[in-house]
Amino acid sequence: MKKKVYIVSHSHWDREWYMPYEQHHMRLVELMDDVLELIETDPAFDSFHLDGQTIILDDYLQVRPERKEAVQQAITAGKLKIGPFYILQDDFLISSESNVRNMLIGKKESEKWGASVELGYFPDTFGNMGQTPQMMKQAGLETAAFGRGVKPVGFNNEVLDDENYTSQYSEMWWQGPDGSTILGLLFANWYSNGNEIPATKEEAVAFWTQKLADAEKFASTNHLLMMNGVDHQPVQKDVTKAIALANELFPEYEFIHSNFEDYLEAVRQELPEQVGTVQGELTSQETDGWFTLANTASARVYLKQWNTKVQRQLENVTEPLAAMAYELTGSYPHDQLDYAWKLLLQNHPHDSICGCSVDEVHREMIPRFEKANEVGRYLASEALEQLTREIATEEFPENSYPFVVFNTSGYVKSETVKVNVTLERKLFKEGVPHELWQVLDDSQTPKFEVIDQQGKVIPAVISAPEVHFGYDLPKDRFRVPYMAKSVEVELLISDLSAFSWTTFALQETNEVSQESQATMIKSTEPFVLENSCLNVKINGNGTLKVYDQASERSYDELLVFEDTGDIGNEYIFKQPEAATPILSKELPAEISVVKDEPFIAQVKIVQQMMIPVSADDLLEQEQQAVVDFRYRQAKRSATMKPLTITTLVTMEQDSSRLAFETTIDNQMKDHRLRVLFPTGIETDTHEADSIYEVVTRPNQVSKSWENPTNPQHQHAFVNLHDEKAGITVSNYGLNEYEILAEKQTIAVTLLRAVGEMGDWGYFPTPEAQCQGQIAFQYGIDFHGASATRYETYQRAYSAQIPFSVKQTGRHEGKLATKDSYLTVEGSTFAVTAMKNSQEDQLVVRGFNMSDQTELVTLEKQSAKARLLNLLEETQEEEISEALKAYEIRTIGFER
Repeated sequence: MKKKVYIVSHSHWDREWYMPYEQHHMRLVELMDDVLELIETDPAFDSFHLDGQTIILDDYLQVRPERKEAVQQAITAGKLKIGPFYILQDDFLISSESNVRNMLIGKKESEKWGASVELGYFPDTFGNMGQTPQMMKQAGLETAAFGRGVKPVGFNNEVLDDENYTSQYSEMWWQGPDGSTILGLLFANWYSNGNEIPATKEEAVAFWTQKLADAEKFASTNHLLMMNGVDHQPVQKDVTKAIALANELFPEYEFIHSNFEDYLEAVRQELPEQVGTVQGELTSQETDGWFTLANTASARVYLKQWNTKVQRQLENVTEPLAAMAYELTGSYPHDQLDYAWKLLLQNHPHDSICGCSVDEVHREMIPRFEKANEVGRYLASEALEQLTREIATEEFPENSYPFVVFNTSGYVKSETVKVNVTLERKLFKEGVPHELWQVLDDSQTPKFEVIDQQGKVIPAVISAPEVHFGYDLPKDRFRVPYMAKSVEVELLISDLSAFSWTTFALQETNEVSQESQATMIKSTEPFVLENSCLNVKINGNGTLKVYDQASERSYDELLVFEDTGDIGNEYIFKQPEAATPILSKELPAEISVVKDEPFIAQVKIVQQMMIPVSADDLLEQEQQAVVDFRYRQAKRSATMKPLTITTLVTMEQDSSRLAFETTIDNQMKDHRLRVLFPTGIETDTHEADSIYEVVTRPNQVSKSWENPTNPQHQHAFVNLHDEKAGITVSNYGLNEYEILAEKQTIAVTLLRAVGEMGDWGYFPTPEAQCQGQIAFQYGIDFHGASATRYETYQRAYSAQIPFSVKQTGRHEGKLATKDSYLTVEGSTFAVTAMKNSQEDQLVVRGFNMSDQTELVTLEKQSAKARLLNLLEETQEEEISEALKAYEIRTIGFER
């Protein structure tokens, strides 16, 4: 039987990378012109694989709208293979929901044209998420193709027992943590192994002799895949001629121009029984560790912070509020949200969100983030207005100013909140603006207190009044400008249920202030903070010593800042040889009180570290000469300057979590700044938040590993624990961490400043030095017995989702003053979405963080629930309260 060689024409299309977007865009137009011409003129040309992403069609037709009919004809004829995704994302650096929205929007876009390739296509993602098998199966996809993450060893090589991430074939079974299994196809010789096939005899003999041997080394069947293309590769116009020549020269093989559908069908029919199985995350664990590209999680950290901000706005604020408001209006902003999601997803390709492109690319990403965020803010504001208008507030006193607090997270949430309450307005039509301002500024402001719906006084901090300009934009008339007097109110919201709201009011009072209540700052020499959960001593060098009441365990030297040189690039961190890290704990700190109230205490720590201004001059020479980063000899500069690190430490009443905000003005180059939390917890593994998974990872590297560092991805937290106690370090847009062997330290990267893109040439990126002011938000939470760690995980998730607050008037309403829209109960359940489906079912999605079956309750009053898949299609299975280990569950509620 002849071996069959399937040649698939494609071009891996990074929308933006080593050139600005429009440079790549214009080349895309040329590529598509050529592909369509080839389809129309060469009947032997089977098809062209459009890289698994539908956005290419939008990009092309934006310039060539008159070619829409030709595109449609090519797709209908099966000549242009599209989808199933909207873009090719970096799956580790975008949220769980962003990965799903990429599939949902890709499906919707593909259906406009009529067909999509049923293949999870991840040719160049920088590692592959462990839940890919379950996600693909829930999207109706039984196969995934990928280029990274697994070490192939060849047909006759033995896979060692301790090598869990190797495969003897390029075909393998890939099993997720929940047990879901799909066929995995590794581009063992990369997705360019059939690129630029010669059409002349001498060159073709040499080409195919080598390429066939390479493919046969890893193939498990007699069906060999040749990927005819590579990054931004023009279509090979004489490919069918080259294939005809190959059939003449190698009669023992059958060469065909083909497509993934036909190739995969043939492979599945001949797949041997002994094909191996890989499990979970595929991140090149069994390699030398240099090219896992995990350090892209810390490149241009400002992009990661923006991404977190917009994801939280759309997923966890706008969509839940819009879903709640739908009950009142019968309207949901599908089109506007799709528009916002597309803008956000356009920042999610691996060379974009990873921060590993030229400066012009990342400069263009910021407006996309800003635009998507503003759409989300507008829609959230509209929903808040619709909801608060119908929340009953008439029971509050006449001389009061009601405001509503919404918890749009899927967790019980406690946190301080600030709200500006307007006391009085004067419209511009009433007089001259500056005179109106003066009248308000001169007017007497009474004393106020905050009450809840039962009239109970709630501890709060109320600022002095301020007068400012504002305006309304009514739906039925011209804008209304005004001057307003307002105060800022800060109070602690305790244990507000998931997807619920509660109402308070600011009211006038004649009560004389009572003696101040006990506060959490117990001492200033030394500084000691204490609540019902923690005792925190701030040492003179700025580090913390924390005693956790729940575990009765102390932790010392927490909150150390570490600065090291970085002579690597946007992809990979490389510390100069024999360099010594500079540590903040070796210097004294300035410590002062910022806020000391019964429900919140804040202390400011200011530290000044002397660090080199950059690498030495040799680095630029080595960069220009394209010296491999691993072999660079550059050192840190001898010139030192101060780096001031200002950290605000916040403790809230009855909370086991400390929140931090660290601010720097980075004027240095070629360095990395991390914050260290030594735990002393003896354990071989740790847990971290990943895509629809709390993943367990080893603390130690494999035997093959040579990189002195072991960077890892996270989204919301990383945790170390033993049976009796643990620490969870949470973050906001800080996606890189490492577990250091010394004192089992959790190290979170705050900043990595580098000056070149890296990869295949010299591309200077001065803006990747991230110079200027930048702030970092993160936290640390403590727990006792290991089973209680999930509470800290849920707090880490909810900490990224702010309360939504809106002032309203006194009025009757259809909605109760305090209520829950939805019941969510489950100690290990992580909620990722609450939104409307395209059919306006209420959709709630989440996953089991645990490796055990757990009980979960998702209920909406008087609403029938149905089980959905990730594409939000109704499934036949009944909904069980039991949520299997690592199960992703989507529920649809009929309205």
